[in-house]
Amino acid sequence: MKDVFSPKEFGQLVGRTTGTLQRWDRKGILKAKRTPTNRRYYTWEDYLQTTGRKPTRRLSATYCRVSSGGQKNDLQSQREAVEQFCIASGRQVDLRLEDVGSGLNYQRKRFVELMRRVEAGEIKEIVIAHKDRLVRFGYEWFEAFCRSHGTEIIVMNAQSLSPEQEMVKDLLSIVHCFSSRLYGLRRYKKSIVAMIKDEEATVP
Repeated sequence: MKDVFSPKEFGQLVGRTTGTLQRWDRKGILKAKRTPTNRRYYTWEDYLQTTGRKPTRRLSATYCRVSSGGQKNDLQSQREAVEQFCIASGRQVDLRLEDVGSGLNYQRKRFVELMRRVEAGEIKEIVIAHKDRLVRFGYEWFEAFCRSHGTEIIVMNAQSLSPEQEMVKDLLSIVHCFSSRLYGLRRYKKSIVAMIKDEEATVP
């Protein structure tokens, strides 16, 4: 759980450079904490003070997802596994979010809510069964986004809770999308070739 930040991490969190933080430290605007080895660091309370947010307890959240309504059993298994993981690791779950939708869809209702609350600084950590339960592609970007807002993603890495048929369906969706675009381009092939020839003809 991320409640302590290096100057670089804290600067990203509040939108300031490390140089600005050093200047604030010297002027007493925001004094950095010091480790026994004299290294500077900042806390979540410093973040609240800097941004003017009210001190609230940050939440531990879980997020589960399946692609279709026909995967109710998969969703139940995923939900139970995540819950057991949290109990075994001593985590108190404050927020349980679930979606039924493709991992390629970034407009899932609960997913959008989760990212909004991360951005608002409300979420301390997110527990997921597998990376692709959050998103099918681009996980590293969302992980960095969460980290920059002080949120840690805990991945169980339970391959059994990541149905292979979902991945196949998502890959077929991508292939279909690109093949449709290529088909559309083929309709204009003759026109494009004619335009190129006309352009070449005008070149001295």
